[in-house]
Amino acid sequence: MAAELARGVEETGIEARLRTVPAVSPNTEASEPPVPDSGAPFCTPEDLRNCAGLLLGSPTRFGNMASPLRYFLDQTSDMWLDGSLSGKPAGVFTSTGSLHGGQETTLLSMMLPLIHHGMIIAGIPYSEGALMHTTTGGTPYGASHWAGGNEGELSQDETTLCRALGNRIATLAQKLEDDRG
Repeated sequence: MAAELARGVEETGIEARLRTVPAVSPNTEASEPPVPDSGAPFCTPEDLRNCAGLLLGSPTRFGNMASPLRYFLDQTSDMWLDGSLSGKPAGVFTSTGSLHGGQETTLLSMMLPLIHHGMIIAGIPYSEGALMHTTTGGTPYGASHWAGGNEGELSQDETTLCRALGNRIATLAQKLEDDRG
């Protein structure tokens, strides 16, 4: 999903940066290496401070964002205090193992800290045709994927909606930057 969202961002001419967050360990002595063995690099506070817009994603865990993302966001109170993210556009995305696995509540759970940061939340408008006929993932709250369908692959509607949300956040970031400019 993140790669499809990034494609939507880059269609506008803005560079997309994929990042991940470290796992949370029940052992307080455990720590992740500074760079993951594979996949996207870990997100840093500077990545957040310097972003023009944010697309935040998490797998669904009991209708909520996964604990590594929650832990990461809990460490951003300094950005809340100084308003680093205030006024920047943001969107959210998730994946669930079942069609009714809490997609919308997970998306809403990710929006809450972003709203506290003063970010401008944007979902997917119903003018996106795929939203009206998807039988897999996709909600007006954000992009979603039903991992139990299509053998785990994104459906065409899910791909379309991911790209649309990426494009929407990037376009908003450009417009907001032009207004500040």
